[in-house]
Amino acid sequence: MKKNISFSAKQTQRMGELLGQELLMSKKEKQAIIIGLEGNLGDGKTTFIQGMAKGLKIKDNILSPTFVIFKEFNINVKNCDFKHFYHIDCYRLDSYKDLLELGLEDVINNPENIIVIEWANKIKDCLGDMIEIKFNWLDKNKREIIFWEKGCDKPDNENLNYINK
Repeated sequence: MKKNISFSAKQTQRMGELLGQELLMSKKEKQAIIIGLEGNLGDGKTTFIQGMAKGLKIKDNILSPTFVIFKEFNINVKNCDFKHFYHIDCYRLDSYKDLLELGLEDVINNPENIIVIEWANKIKDCLGDMIEIKFNWLDKNKREIIFWEKGCDKPDNENLNYINK
Protein backbone atom coordinates (compact mmCIF):
# COMPACT_ATOMS: atom_id res chain seq x y z
CA MET A 1 0.00 0.00 0.00
CA LYS A 2 1.18 3.49 -0.79
CA LYS A 3 -0.62 6.59 0.50
CA ASN A 4 -0.27 9.92 -1.24
CA ILE A 5 -1.77 13.32 -0.63
CA SER A 6 -2.68 15.50 -3.57
CA PHE A 7 -3.12 19.21 -2.89
CA SER A 8 -4.61 20.11 -6.28
CA ALA A 9 -6.26 18.72 -9.39
CA LYS A 10 -2.97 19.31 -11.20
CA GLN A 11 -1.13 17.07 -8.72
CA THR A 12 -3.82 14.40 -9.04
CA GLN A 13 -3.42 14.49 -12.83
CA ARG A 14 0.36 14.26 -12.45
CA MET A 15 0.03 11.10 -10.34
CA GLY A 16 -2.13 9.60 -13.08
CA GLU A 17 0.33 10.71 -15.75
CA LEU A 18 3.21 8.97 -13.95
CA LEU A 19 1.21 5.77 -13.74
CA GLY A 20 0.38 6.02 -17.46
CA GLN A 21 4.07 6.49 -18.32
CA GLU A 22 5.02 3.46 -16.22
CA LEU A 23 2.35 1.35 -17.89
CA LEU A 24 3.69 2.25 -21.34
CA MET A 25 6.99 0.66 -20.34
CA SER A 26 5.30 -2.49 -19.03
CA LYS A 27 5.26 -5.76 -20.91
CA LYS A 28 2.14 -7.63 -21.97
CA GLU A 29 0.68 -10.13 -19.59
CA LYS A 30 -1.81 -12.93 -20.22
CA GLN A 31 -4.68 -10.47 -20.10
CA ALA A 32 -5.26 -6.72 -20.00
CA ILE A 33 -3.83 -4.57 -17.24
CA ILE A 34 -6.74 -3.50 -15.03
CA ILE A 35 -6.75 -0.48 -12.73
CA GLY A 36 -9.75 -0.24 -10.43
CA LEU A 37 -10.68 3.12 -8.91
CA GLU A 38 -12.88 3.62 -5.86
CA GLY A 39 -14.11 6.84 -4.30
CA ASN A 40 -17.13 9.07 -4.02
CA LEU A 41 -18.35 11.59 -6.57
CA GLY A 42 -15.90 14.48 -6.77
CA ASP A 43 -12.98 12.61 -5.20
CA GLY A 44 -10.72 12.97 -8.28
CA LYS A 45 -11.11 9.70 -10.19
CA THR A 46 -11.74 11.27 -13.60
CA THR A 47 -9.04 13.89 -13.00
CA PHE A 48 -6.58 11.07 -12.29
CA ILE A 49 -7.66 9.25 -15.47
CA GLN A 50 -7.11 12.40 -17.52
CA GLY A 51 -3.52 12.33 -16.28
CA MET A 52 -3.20 8.62 -17.08
CA ALA A 53 -4.34 9.28 -20.64
CA LYS A 54 -1.72 12.01 -20.96
CA GLY A 55 0.94 9.58 -19.71
CA LEU A 56 -0.27 7.06 -22.33
CA LYS A 57 0.17 9.77 -25.03
CA ILE A 58 -3.57 9.92 -25.73
CA LYS A 59 -4.58 13.30 -27.11
CA ASP A 60 -8.37 12.85 -26.85
CA ASN A 61 -10.42 14.77 -24.30
CA ILE A 62 -11.15 12.39 -21.40
CA LEU A 63 -14.54 12.74 -19.73
CA SER A 64 -16.31 10.30 -17.46
CA PRO A 65 -18.34 7.85 -19.58
CA THR A 66 -21.16 7.64 -17.03
CA PHE A 67 -23.95 7.43 -19.58
CA VAL A 68 -22.16 5.40 -22.27
CA ILE A 69 -20.51 3.06 -19.70
CA PHE A 70 -17.17 2.75 -21.51
CA LYS A 71 -15.00 4.43 -24.08
CA GLU A 72 -12.07 3.09 -26.07
CA PHE A 73 -9.00 5.12 -27.02
CA ASN A 74 -6.08 4.08 -29.22
CA ILE A 75 -2.55 4.05 -27.84
CA ASN A 76 -0.28 5.05 -30.71
CA VAL A 77 3.19 4.68 -29.24
CA LYS A 78 5.97 2.93 -31.14
CA ASN A 79 7.52 -0.12 -29.48
CA CYS A 80 4.69 -0.30 -26.95
CA ASP A 81 2.91 -3.59 -26.20
CA PHE A 82 -0.42 -1.84 -25.62
CA LYS A 83 -2.80 -0.68 -28.34
CA HIS A 84 -6.03 0.29 -26.54
CA PHE A 85 -7.03 2.18 -23.41
CA TYR A 86 -10.53 1.57 -22.03
CA HIS A 87 -12.18 3.96 -19.58
CA ILE A 88 -15.13 2.28 -17.89
CA ASP A 89 -17.57 3.87 -15.44
CA CYS A 90 -19.67 1.44 -13.39
CA TYR A 91 -21.59 4.09 -11.42
CA ARG A 92 -24.92 3.32 -13.13
CA LEU A 93 -24.50 -0.45 -13.34
CA ASP A 94 -26.50 -2.90 -11.29
CA SER A 95 -24.13 -5.82 -11.87
CA TYR A 96 -21.10 -6.89 -13.85
CA LYS A 97 -23.45 -8.81 -16.17
CA ASP A 98 -24.33 -5.48 -17.79
CA LEU A 99 -20.70 -5.09 -18.86
CA LEU A 100 -20.43 -8.67 -20.06
CA GLU A 101 -23.23 -7.92 -22.52
CA LEU A 102 -21.10 -5.02 -23.82
CA GLY A 103 -18.07 -7.28 -24.40
CA LEU A 104 -16.03 -6.76 -21.22
CA GLU A 105 -14.75 -10.34 -21.24
CA ASP A 106 -13.09 -9.85 -24.65
CA VAL A 107 -11.61 -6.52 -23.52
CA ILE A 108 -10.14 -8.12 -20.36
CA ASN A 109 -8.76 -11.12 -22.24
CA ASN A 110 -6.84 -8.96 -24.74
CA PRO A 111 -3.28 -8.42 -23.41
CA GLU A 112 -2.92 -5.33 -25.63
CA ASN A 113 -5.44 -3.43 -23.47
CA ILE A 114 -5.11 -1.16 -20.47
CA ILE A 115 -8.41 -0.80 -18.62
CA VAL A 116 -9.26 1.76 -15.96
CA ILE A 117 -12.55 1.32 -14.14
CA GLU A 118 -14.31 3.94 -12.05
CA TRP A 119 -16.50 2.46 -9.31
CA ALA A 120 -14.65 -0.85 -9.73
CA ASN A 121 -15.95 -2.04 -6.36
CA LYS A 122 -19.34 -2.63 -8.06
CA ILE A 123 -17.86 -5.35 -10.33
CA LYS A 124 -14.72 -6.36 -8.42
CA ASP A 125 -15.78 -10.01 -8.19
CA CYS A 126 -15.38 -10.55 -11.94
CA LEU A 127 -12.06 -8.70 -12.39
CA GLY A 128 -9.37 -10.78 -10.69
CA ASP A 129 -6.01 -9.19 -9.95
CA MET A 130 -5.83 -5.47 -10.54
CA ILE A 131 -4.09 -2.34 -9.38
CA GLU A 132 -6.50 -0.74 -6.92
CA ILE A 133 -6.62 2.97 -6.19
CA LYS A 134 -8.84 4.51 -3.50
CA PHE A 135 -9.64 8.23 -3.48
CA ASN A 136 -10.63 9.99 -0.27
CA TRP A 137 -11.85 13.60 -0.21
CA LEU A 138 -10.05 15.56 2.55
CA ASP A 139 -11.06 19.11 1.65
CA LYS A 140 -11.82 21.31 -1.37
CA ASN A 141 -8.45 20.70 -3.04
CA LYS A 142 -6.89 17.95 -0.93
CA ARG A 143 -7.25 14.22 -1.65
CA GLU A 144 -5.76 11.09 -0.14
CA ILE A 145 -4.95 8.59 -2.88
CA ILE A 146 -4.08 5.06 -1.79
CA PHE A 147 -2.51 2.53 -4.18
CA TRP A 148 -2.45 -1.24 -3.89
CA GLU A 149 -0.31 -3.06 -6.42
CA LYS A 150 -1.80 -5.92 -8.40
CA GLY A 151 -1.70 -9.22 -6.57
CA CYS A 152 -0.88 -7.69 -3.21
CA ASP A 153 -2.98 -8.11 -0.14
CA LYS A 154 -4.50 -4.98 1.33
CA PRO A 155 -3.27 -3.13 3.35
CA ASP A 156 0.21 -4.56 4.03
CA ASN A 157 2.21 -4.13 0.82
CA GLU A 158 4.24 -1.06 -0.15
CA ASN A 159 5.70 -1.98 -3.52
CA LEU A 160 4.67 0.91 -5.73
CA ASN A 161 7.61 2.92 -7.00
CA TYR A 162 6.10 5.36 -9.48
CA ILE A 163 4.06 7.76 -7.43
CA ASN A 164 6.40 10.00 -5.45
CA LYS A 165 8.54 11.13 -8.39
